[in-house]
Amino acid sequence: MIKRIAVLTTGGDAPGMNAAIRSVVRYGVYNKLEVMGVFRGWWGLINEEIKLLNHRSVSGIINQGGTILKTARCLEFETKDGRQRAFQTIQKNAIDGLIVIGGNGSFTAAHKFYQEYKIPCIGIPASIDNDINGVDVTIGSDTAINTALNAIDNIRDTATSMERIFVVEVMGRDSGFIALSVALAAGCEEVIIPERKFDLKSMCHEIVNGNIKGKISWIIVVAEGAGSAEEIAK
Repeated sequence: MIKRIAVLTTGGDAPGMNAAIRSVVRYGVYNKLEVMGVFRGWWGLINEEIKLLNHRSVSGIINQGGTILKTARCLEFETKDGRQRAFQTIQKNAIDGLIVIGGNGSFTAAHKFYQEYKIPCIGIPASIDNDINGVDVTIGSDTAINTALNAIDNIRDTATSMERIFVVEVMGRDSGFIALSVALAAGCEEVIIPERKFDLKSMCHEIVNGNIKGKISWIIVVAEGAGSAEEIAK
C-alpha cells in the first residue's frame, strides 16, 4: 500500500512546473498521503535532498515560473552506482512511489529506474518542446510559443522599418513544434524544421521574387534541431 510518495522536477525547467507540484501535493494530502519534495531532480534523490511538503509549502506558487524544487542535469544518475544511491535514499525514507515532472530524458531515466528497482513512477510531461509521445500539449509549451511569438512580433517592426531579412532561431531540440506554431501565428515567410528538408537556394529565389514584387522584409524561423540561424543567415 502506498503511503508516502516523492515528487521531483528534472531536466530543463518549464513554465507550469510549480502548478504541477502544487497539484501533486494538494491531491496527495487530500488522499492522506505523505508527499516528499526532492530538490534538484535525480541529483537530490542521490544525495538525499528531500523535505516533507504540505499545503503551506506550495502556497502562492501557482503563478511563479521555474520550479520551487529546483532542477539540475544529473549524469551520475546514468550510472549504476548513482541509481543505487538513489534507491538507498528511497529505502531509507520509506518512499513508495515517484512523481517525475519532466521531459523525454527524465522519463527515460524513470523507466530505467523502475526496470532495475521496481519503484512505481508516474510521469507528468513538462517540456517546452512538446515532444512527448502520446501527449497533445506538454506543460510549458504554450508559454514557450507565446514568448517566442511576442519577440517575433517586435522583430517584425524592425524588419519592416529597416527593410531587412531576419533569421530567428527558436528552441525545440529535434522537434519543429515551436518553430512551426510561431511561424504560422506570426505570419512568417519561411520556417525551417527538422521534420522536413529545406532548400536554401529555392528560399533565396523566393526572397528575390518577393522583393521584385515590392516585399521589403522577410522573417525566417529556424528550429534549433534543423540548423544554425547564424549559418543560415550567412
